[in-house]
Amino acid sequence: MKLKLDLHDIYNKGRDIDAALAGILDEAERKKASVVEIIPGKGSGALKKHVLRFLEQQDVKARYQRVEKDSKNWGRLFVHFRWK
Repeated sequence: MKLKLDLHDIYNKGRDIDAALAGILDEAERKKASVVEIIPGKGSGALKKHVLRFLEQQDVKARYQRVEKDSKNWGRLFVHFRWK
């Protein structure tokens, strides 16, 4: 199962971005999703940096296996999960 989060609508609302990211990770855990696709968009790269900083937090990092930056579309990230 793959989940998708598009951040274009809330690109300038820091708290909403963090809440959306936390919510999609919660949903991925509930549904045992294998991948979450996060679309910060291309723009200046500030939103992507914000997302990566959020994902690098120690308590958040413990929830997923790895983050993959799309090599063909740099406005997209994949968060991979491994369930036992």
